[in-house]
Amino acid sequence: MRRRLAAVAFALAVGAAVMAMAGDSPLEAYAALARGAAGDSTALFRTLARATPLLLSGLAVALALRAGLFNIGAEGQLLCGALAAGWVGFALPPLPAAVHLPLALLAGAAAGGAWGFVPGLLRAWRGTHEVIVTIMMNYIAILLTHYLVNDVLRDPSSLAIATPFVRPAARLPAVGGNSNLSAGFGIALAMAVAVSLLVRRTPFGLGTRAVGLNAEAARTAGIRVGPLMVAAMTLSGALAGLAGAVEVLGVHRRFLDAFSPGYGFDSIAVALLGNLGSAGVCLSALLFGALGAGAPYMEALSHVPRQLVGVVQAVVILAVGARYVGRRG
Repeated sequence: MRRRLAAVAFALAVGAAVMAMAGDSPLEAYAALARGAAGDSTALFRTLARATPLLLSGLAVALALRAGLFNIGAEGQLLCGALAAGWVGFALPPLPAAVHLPLALLAGAAAGGAWGFVPGLLRAWRGTHEVIVTIMMNYIAILLTHYLVNDVLRDPSSLAIATPFVRPAARLPAVGGNSNLSAGFGIALAMAVAVSLLVRRTPFGLGTRAVGLNAEAARTAGIRVGPLMVAAMTLSGALAGLAGAVEVLGVHRRFLDAFSPGYGFDSIAVALLGNLGSAGVCLSALLFGALGAGAPYMEALSHVPRQLVGVVQAVVILAVGARYVGRRG
């Protein structure tokens, strides 16, 4: 924990140094950032809303890493889940909310799980490295959803590049006024508890941790490494797909082209900073959510470009990720 706090402090110090060299006041900028992230209840709700997809996709990356698999494809799985949830949300005939909303959420998780199943299967069956496959599948998902929402599924009555709005019965209830915070945050917290129990209290979790520590030793001990890898990647993809579904059903109410600012990519840093544990991922998702929610206020009040937050996040990734990769190597 201390090393991760040190990594965050180092990243903030680097950001402050960059601001100072540019002639800006780091104290003024960070004060504006904190005000935008947690200055009042609305700001806090914005932070929680921003943290929701990061928490789910961060859990996805962490679960795969527990099994020794580097899931770089959370962004693609998130987009597939978002599109599937959006389609179920508007294409099905009117249904009760108790049926329609769960169906839409399940469709998102299933689509993301299917997108994660492929690299897991290739890794277990042919030994193809999941990093290469998931990166390529990110491009496929980005371009495929872009095509579908621009052509096949586009709402002809809207100027926006988007699908039709989902039916009211398929929408997640809003809980934070105009902050975009929805009941999806509760779903994300429930998934954090579920993943923690899965990893710590089940034979699957024990096998996952064993494979992640040493696959050959796990195989010698009688663990079926291949099927476990496939299951871990599928569950990882399902969590990322659920993140996309929550965004569509709780925030945008339809699939918007390029709606994700890179939640799937940021989730890698969220998982690493959270040390792959559910509680740690929750805290790191809140941190990244706060940075994302506060960045526009920092830019507006101190005139420091919001892109500086991206620099801080990148330094966090370097500080934490480099150590992690080195340890696993």
